[in-house]
Amino acid sequence: MFRNIGSNWAVILVTIGVTYFLMPFVLHTLGQDGYGTWNLINSITGYLGLLVLGVPMASVRYFAEHVAERDPRKLNAAIGSCTGLYLIMGAAALLVGVGLYAFFTLTYHIPAGWQPEARLAFFLVVLSVAAGFIAMLPEGIMAAHHDFVLRNLVVLGRLVLRLGFTLALLTLRASLVFLALVQIACVVFEFSVSWLIVRRRYQGVRLSFVDFEWSTVRRIFSFSLYVLILNAGVRLSFETDSLVIGAFMNVGWIPFYTVANTLVIYLIEFIIAIAAVVMPMATKLKTEGRAADLREVFLKWSKIAMSLTLMVGLFLIVLGPQFLGWWIGQSFEGPAGQVLQILTVSALVFLPVRGVAQPILMGLGRPGIPTVAFLVAGVLNLGLSVLFVGPLGLAGVALGTAIPNVLFALVVLVFACRELETPVTQYVRYVVVRSVVGALPVLALLLWFRLGLGIHTIVGLVGAGAAMVALFGVTWILFVYRNDPYVDLPGGLARLRAWSRA
Repeated sequence: MFRNIGSNWAVILVTIGVTYFLMPFVLHTLGQDGYGTWNLINSITGYLGLLVLGVPMASVRYFAEHVAERDPRKLNAAIGSCTGLYLIMGAAALLVGVGLYAFFTLTYHIPAGWQPEARLAFFLVVLSVAAGFIAMLPEGIMAAHHDFVLRNLVVLGRLVLRLGFTLALLTLRASLVFLALVQIACVVFEFSVSWLIVRRRYQGVRLSFVDFEWSTVRRIFSFSLYVLILNAGVRLSFETDSLVIGAFMNVGWIPFYTVANTLVIYLIEFIIAIAAVVMPMATKLKTEGRAADLREVFLKWSKIAMSLTLMVGLFLIVLGPQFLGWWIGQSFEGPAGQVLQILTVSALVFLPVRGVAQPILMGLGRPGIPTVAFLVAGVLNLGLSVLFVGPLGLAGVALGTAIPNVLFALVVLVFACRELETPVTQYVRYVVVRSVVGALPVLALLLWFRLGLGIHTIVGLVGAGAAMVALFGVTWILFVYRNDPYVDLPGGLARLRAWSRA
């Protein structure tokens, strides 16, 4: 699991690196109005992703089950059935996109200079979303075979392609249409390369409409409808804020929220990289009847997720605003920094549950509570954001997101502990207590850098980050993971040192 999750983390780190260069480049090239319009287009068209009806996550669960059973007939039936579903859903996305275009043009005021580009870019993004449905198929097949390293190499290739095309095309002209064409090129590249790998690597796996079975479709839908509800909640929780800001403020304010939210989203994706491996592993352990091993995965990886969230989260809370001021511009330090702090505080509670407890429940075929809870949290997010945006502005929108996420995490954690026959008190003792106590020296160090030294330069921020990581590592080795029943961190480091000397 460490190898697969590590490859997922590598992709996230490269993604962050690409974003580090591209976000300020695109923002300054397009300007705040152009960049805000681009974010608005992606927020609206992102709802087309709900038309996939949760099939990708459901397909991974059933693909993994058939791979574990070594039943190629059922695996090909699931692949053929998902292929038919993806094509139907892609066609539906094109039709619904026309209606969303009307909503986009009638609801929002787009600056006159960007209106022609925005219209064409909107339809191109709709096309990329629709084509992206079928592009999910080979990724699901590789995930079911636990072949995450190879899949992530393809993703890295896509990131390099996106970086090169974006820099080259926007250097020629500041264009929303060029950004949309880059999205389409990335979809085509990822599907083509991934399917070629699947054909060559997994003998007996085929994509054929002859394998389409309505009985398999019904099984997939019995699970995927829960995933649809989950995805709707995710969309409402994390992708609606731009719509609220554009409707109740103006598109020029969207970049301030988006820049801060992007850092939190990448922290979320870094932790969800664990979820991508944990869910099929939970299905495998359940199929093999290994309940004790499943509880170990739950506790061990929840503590790892908590540790990583604390390390990155504390830096973003204390020094994140200063980083935004250096990275994007001083005007972003205040409003975007406040948004970043609010969202990151909620992530300290939300992420360990979202990254481990929820995917384990999905892998066990118990999606009911987490999906409904996420949908309720998403609706509450929308309501609170609309309620708070008037008196509190961007901070109100951030609070509208943060409060429901914390409530969701508490509900799902209790349910997961009950399902895995693990007392909540045991979870708190093992996952939370030592991690939080071990984080206190790190928090004190970061506060000293901010309040004592008042750092704002990139040299100071890098130095603070390096010192934080060093102290974090020492504290976690000597205290947080000392005599840990599931993770032998000191022993692992000793083996790593011995390997490096060999």
